[in-house]
Amino acid sequence: MTYDFNKVIDRHGSNCIKTDLAVVRGKPADVLSLWVADMDFPTAPAILEALHSKVDHGIFGYSCLDESFFNALKSWMQTEHDFSPERHDLVTTPGVVFGIACAIKAFTNEGDSVIIQTPVYYPFKNMIELNKRKLVTSSLYEKDGKYQIDFEDFEQKIIDNNVKLFILCNPHNPVGRVWTKNELQKLSEICLRNNVIVFADEIHNDFIFEPNKHTVFSTLSAEAAENSVVSMSVSKTFNLAGLQFSTNFIKNPVLRKKFRDEKDKTGYDEPSIMGLTAARAAYLEGKPWLLELKKHLNENLEYLRNFLKEKLPKVRLIEPEGTYLIWLDFSALGYSDAELDDIIVNKAKLWLDRGTMFGPEGANFQRINIATPKVVLQDALERLQNNLFSRS
Repeated sequence: MTYDFNKVIDRHGSNCIKTDLAVVRGKPADVLSLWVADMDFPTAPAILEALHSKVDHGIFGYSCLDESFFNALKSWMQTEHDFSPERHDLVTTPGVVFGIACAIKAFTNEGDSVIIQTPVYYPFKNMIELNKRKLVTSSLYEKDGKYQIDFEDFEQKIIDNNVKLFILCNPHNPVGRVWTKNELQKLSEICLRNNVIVFADEIHNDFIFEPNKHTVFSTLSAEAAENSVVSMSVSKTFNLAGLQFSTNFIKNPVLRKKFRDEKDKTGYDEPSIMGLTAARAAYLEGKPWLLELKKHLNENLEYLRNFLKEKLPKVRLIEPEGTYLIWLDFSALGYSDAELDDIIVNKAKLWLDRGTMFGPEGANFQRINIATPKVVLQDALERLQNNLFSRS
């Protein structure tokens, strides 16, 4: 491999929330952190070169998008996702969650209902409730080790609560589903039938395990495109979250104006020059690095799969179709959630994301990030093996 994804880099003392907030968040100082969704790898060399060049230029004034950036972005979307966005559809934000907050305020009023599919990325719930909207949940259900959508429940919840906005997670975090085109089409039809706008969080769209394929929501139909905001970012793909840059594609001019107006009300205007620089370089030259990264993630997943089978057979892997975040079921061990958390945090000295953060459906689950050197993953799994004992 050209790039070294197995080099361990100490992130302590680098203003990294993954490591430097352990004690603040009530964790042991020596905890091994595999919780938050960023990677333990330096970004692609081509991106670093572009950033160094910008630093050497030495001027960090107000920035703007240009055609070179948009052409690079469009080429990436066409090649990787069969998606051809138009320049006027694009609205940038400093992050996808920022975009979710804008959408909630743009398309709903206080007290209106917003629906999500739990268990799901917990900032969805936070943004809905902090903006004084009514949270409505439709639970995913598991069948034969694979999570499914309860379409009947989803539509009935929309009708019963007069839902105005649906926040879709695809690929789904934390359960790892990559929703099929048919599943997405059914969701779109339900939302169109009931006048529900869709915000599609597709931030993990570059991490798909074959033979699965990601479908951009707005490519489903002309009607789906007119009824949605599709949000993406290089932040997950190239480990650039700290540079605060994401892209939102909004075909409908009425929705786009409402979204942009809410963004403007925050006082946020020009994009981060470093975020813009990194994104352009990623779209233009990041593909070779990403391809090798995916090989590393596949190797880590296979190692995890085999380790559980041989040494922790009662810990069940929910096979991921996408993302580098893995959903593990500990229920067969017989612990309560409190007992499981205590063992993982205080005995194994691991910081994972407990399942109930994503909704009550996550009881007895934990989410682990495998975007790390193999030796770190091995250490984490051995800590689990040495401290987990079945009570059932």
